[in-house]
Amino acid sequence: MKNLKENHVAISTLLAFALIPLSGFATDIYLPSFPTMATFFGTSQGDIQLSLVVFVVSSGVGQLFVGSLLDSFGRYRLSLAALIIFAVSCFVIANSHSLPLVLAMRVIQGLAVALIVVGKRAFFMDMYSGEKLKHYTSLFSIIWATAPITAPFIGGFLHHYFGWESNFYFLGTATLIILALELRYGGETLKASHPFKLRHLLKIYVSKLETADFSLSLVILGLCFSMVILYSMASPFIIEQVFHQSAVTTGNCSLLSGLAVMMGGLLSKSSMRLSLYKKMSVAGPLLFALSILMIITMHYFPSLLAMMIIVMALHTVSGFTFNTFYSHALGRFTTNAGIVSGITGGGTYIITSLLSYALVSVLNVQDLVVLGMAYFLVASLIAGSLILFIQAQRRTMVREQSASAAIS
Repeated sequence: MKNLKENHVAISTLLAFALIPLSGFATDIYLPSFPTMATFFGTSQGDIQLSLVVFVVSSGVGQLFVGSLLDSFGRYRLSLAALIIFAVSCFVIANSHSLPLVLAMRVIQGLAVALIVVGKRAFFMDMYSGEKLKHYTSLFSIIWATAPITAPFIGGFLHHYFGWESNFYFLGTATLIILALELRYGGETLKASHPFKLRHLLKIYVSKLETADFSLSLVILGLCFSMVILYSMASPFIIEQVFHQSAVTTGNCSLLSGLAVMMGGLLSKSSMRLSLYKKMSVAGPLLFALSILMIITMHYFPSLLAMMIIVMALHTVSGFTFNTFYSHALGRFTTNAGIVSGITGGGTYIITSLLSYALVSVLNVQDLVVLGMAYFLVASLIAGSLILFIQAQRRTMVREQSASAAIS
């Protein structure tokens, strides 16, 4: 097996960071093409949105389980195979005239991305520890935010000049370039493999999920991410059909949304020394207030500018909250890095996809006030989850103090 060379660690770290936003690129780059794709395939808005949902669900389910495979069989070869599969599926979609085939390829892409992203998150846990690991994990959501910033912008440009198919040609080509670099500079980083024993693995999964503050972190992560996905699914139709703007405008607005998410992540990283309780005592009420403001503003003063100002504020706070809990979840345990990474990513994606699609479908989010109502519902769920999280942490502290007293 080809192990990672010491002099290739730096460039492998850069490649790992480059692949972390892959899931975001796969979901966001073709958002400006949604209305055109609905016309091309002769289908409804909901069916095209389903191509996003099936990707996120398959990626989430995949991330729940691929961690155990990565911990048993290594990161490198599985990641290489997943990169090849992802690239090929992109070219198949670009040449497809059948929506069922597109949906099938999106499921395959979700599973491939699960292997890639979980493997790369585990790479950092393999190679780094202590403050350096904490520093890198705090960058994950910030690096991930480059996808919603740049992907729709690139996608809007490609769609405008070359058609919706060019988005998938771009993704496939970029993936092949990274594959070539991985073959040249990458290598295996798993130091000690864990035997693949199903019963033992199930016990590990249960033990992690039984930790209340960890499980509630996943719920909060999923709710925060659903705000971004909710906007991603609804905004192309609102911007292009309600405001009668072009796909380029959709891409530019998504760029602003992504910048807001990144800004929130940077603010969270800069306030790492503050306690989680202090951060959330501000972020929770702020999300609630901004969602109410959006409903009122969109009812009396509907405009694209007003919508984007409030969306950016909401996504900044959401990004701040996401980054805070992402670092907490990944750093909660010191063993089974692949499994923890998989549960964190998979749990987040599953909660996000189910909630986002349910809101878009049930509320039929096609106008500004209903979008505000959807944000309000998610903000309310986040507030409730934060209260439960704080209570869980307090119970954990009491148990630890009681255990320490018993030992002494």
